[in-house]
Amino acid sequence: MSSAPPTEVSVHTGPSGQTAHAGLTLLALATAGAVVSVQQTLVIPLLPRLMTQFDASVTSVTWVFTASLLAGAVATPLLSRFGDMYGKKKMILVTMGLLVAGSVICALSGSLGVLIAGRALQGTSAAMIPLAIGMIRDTFPPERVTTAIGIVSATMGVGGTIGMIVTGLVADHVTGHHPMFWIAAGLAAAGLVLIAFSAPDVGGRTGGRPDLLGAAVLAGWLVCLLMAISVGNSWGWSSAGVLGLFAGSAILCALWVLVELRVREPLVRLGLLIGPKSLSANIASVLLGFSMFAAFTLISNFVQSPKDEVGYGLSGSVLDVGLYMLPSTVTMLIFSSLAGRVAARVGPAFTLAIGSFFAGLSYLWLAVSNAHGYDMLAFSALQGVGFGIAYAALGTLAVQHVPMDQSGIASGINSLVRTTGGSIAGAVTAAVLSGRTIAGTSVPTLGAYELCFFIVAAGAALAAAVAVVHGLRHGPRTS
Repeated sequence: MSSAPPTEVSVHTGPSGQTAHAGLTLLALATAGAVVSVQQTLVIPLLPRLMTQFDASVTSVTWVFTASLLAGAVATPLLSRFGDMYGKKKMILVTMGLLVAGSVICALSGSLGVLIAGRALQGTSAAMIPLAIGMIRDTFPPERVTTAIGIVSATMGVGGTIGMIVTGLVADHVTGHHPMFWIAAGLAAAGLVLIAFSAPDVGGRTGGRPDLLGAAVLAGWLVCLLMAISVGNSWGWSSAGVLGLFAGSAILCALWVLVELRVREPLVRLGLLIGPKSLSANIASVLLGFSMFAAFTLISNFVQSPKDEVGYGLSGSVLDVGLYMLPSTVTMLIFSSLAGRVAARVGPAFTLAIGSFFAGLSYLWLAVSNAHGYDMLAFSALQGVGFGIAYAALGTLAVQHVPMDQSGIASGINSLVRTTGGSIAGAVTAAVLSGRTIAGTSVPTLGAYELCFFIVAAGAALAAAVAVVHGLRHGPRTS
């Protein structure tokens, strides 16, 4: 384990000073995390409007969302590794700066191409969450690490809900996409300033030369993989383009493994990805990412389905989607702050299993009962309990077995596989919904939605099972 250079300022100056610094740091990181999450869901309700505004096809407009996802997947491991090498605060400021720049470009955009470019810049801010988790582990007292990680992780769901509400409120009063992105730019600038003045520049720095070849090859196979998953439904899963992307991803992945095994200072130590103590955390992250990302699109579409016309749904607006998810925001914040106490008693692995169980239970509720508004509110509250607990424990589990100087990249890898799980969720649910439609229309049946809810519940249940096995094998270690 490497120690911090003597020129760095330490936050461990005594109980009162440590607590004050930790509180300010947590506030700054949680605020920035919420801002990053806002941009991820801000555009989902806007996609139909963008099709009309730019006279573009569904496939073209989908890149407004996909570009952000791909950029985040590439930037997350790279910036996380740079955080270990050169300092996590510096890299967090870089990610927030890129988010400001991308938001301004989107706000000024007059064409679909420029909007997509701005969204790609926004997407690089996805690296902020794993960098924040690494900073927490570097600077917080051990007894507060799980709780702090839980609060920052909970901002992924909180920010997603805020994004829906903001879009709903603004979309009802203005036309065009520009105001939403000006709001995102202002929030990102506020988050950047808060980080700059509140978060400490502490923690180990490994230094060294960046593995640029490894980063380039990693970017190549991730882009091929996520593109194949993202466009599989529109291009056709057996089309030459999709099969070629999958083949290219496999070849580049094999090349990347060879590069990482041979280079002196690899971007990713493969033990952090598939090591015996890391693999289960990463598998659970894929499954939880599958469950959480599925909620954004499934719930949005289901709530807005006109019940009088199709026989199901809640005939709601974009704003209604955000309001129905407010219970999730509240319970997620409450239970993420309690997760540390649970982990102290049973360990992060079993805590993850408890959270995953509640997440799965929320989707099971919707699968069997979804006709009323209170069903959606009950789902939302249960989901917040589940993800609030699960993501707090998952963030701890991802870094607890690695040296301090690799905490950033370990968390970054865990975040990356969670994004991959979210991409898979989008492809799977879209395939189910498009494959079961009301006769003579392209509208999904109620049975299609219920099958999706069962599938997502099964994903959360599998995450719980993986966590239990990990806990039984490796014990209840919490630090």
